[in-house]
Amino acid sequence: MAITERHIEQAEKQIVEQQKTVDFDVKEFTIELIVSKYTKGLETDENDIFIPEYQREFVWNQERQSKFIESVLIGLPIPYMFTADVAGRLEIVDGTQRLRTLVNFISGELKLRDLVLLPKLNGFIYSNLQKVRQRKFLNTTIRMITLSDKSDEDVRLIMFERINTGSDILKDMEKRKGIFGGKFIDFIYKECSVHPLFKKLTVFTSNMEKRGEPQELIIRFFAYSDRYMSVPGGVNDFLNKYVEDMNKGFNKRVMKLEFVRMLEFVDKYLKGGFQKSSKAMKTPRIRFDSISVGVNLALRDNPSLKPKNANWIHSKEYENVITRGGQNAPSAIRERIEFVKYKLIAG
Repeated sequence: MAITERHIEQAEKQIVEQQKTVDFDVKEFTIELIVSKYTKGLETDENDIFIPEYQREFVWNQERQSKFIESVLIGLPIPYMFTADVAGRLEIVDGTQRLRTLVNFISGELKLRDLVLLPKLNGFIYSNLQKVRQRKFLNTTIRMITLSDKSDEDVRLIMFERINTGSDILKDMEKRKGIFGGKFIDFIYKECSVHPLFKKLTVFTSNMEKRGEPQELIIRFFAYSDRYMSVPGGVNDFLNKYVEDMNKGFNKRVMKLEFVRMLEFVDKYLKGGFQKSSKAMKTPRIRFDSISVGVNLALRDNPSLKPKNANWIHSKEYENVITRGGQNAPSAIRERIEFVKYKLIAG
């Protein structure tokens, strides 16, 4: 396409329009003030600095927290925190891990470990520091970029997405929760992932739970159940599009009934089916996809289905289907789901 003067004028107009929605200020607060504004009123959700629902859980381990505190103590530059003015309160858009680490250290919950530059502080908690050092720590300043109240929620979510897209630390489900949010994500988190049967039939490490792995599996269940025949090359984009569509409107009653019906079927006829073995420490995505969606599709065809034989679930044939290469290829997704569906229908 040839770029004309008209195109250039329209592009400039678009830039100006978008800039109007991004109004920000740069603030500089001491650590003492930041922590105080976060902790005071925290229990009643009246704190001046707060962490919104779409933000991720606290996932930094003790070593990573310690390295951050070490950086503060020796005066290394600290990355900006990103906040947004919401009715006079500051919503953390990026920086929750750093903020919680500061709170943990000052409250005495964090004991420093594995320090490289300050190894003599290994084993220290905040109160072990000299009083002068404590004051200097509290008086250390951190800069904040704050979106004004002229910026709407969409701008905050865009900033969250731009900051975190491509991050090795933030996983797909965390990004999805942060970027899209909405009623469908609430349904997944507050109704599906806490269902007693789901918790009984699956297993996750604590870190996987913090990263949103249980919710990731449930979204895959619904998305593949409805659209497994039209998965494009990228599964993550496919899931994002599905969540975005569901946030516009979904039948919660029907989806909840199908989800629970699937769990009850697995619990009754395919005991331990989601796990490769009784000693497994996590529920494999591919195994969960194939069984949960295969069961759901079979039950859509025959709601009163009672399989005569489920030995195939421990067979070499099934293992080959779910372990061969290219597991996220559209053909592989269809093959493993339909393998389970037709094994159940065939009896």
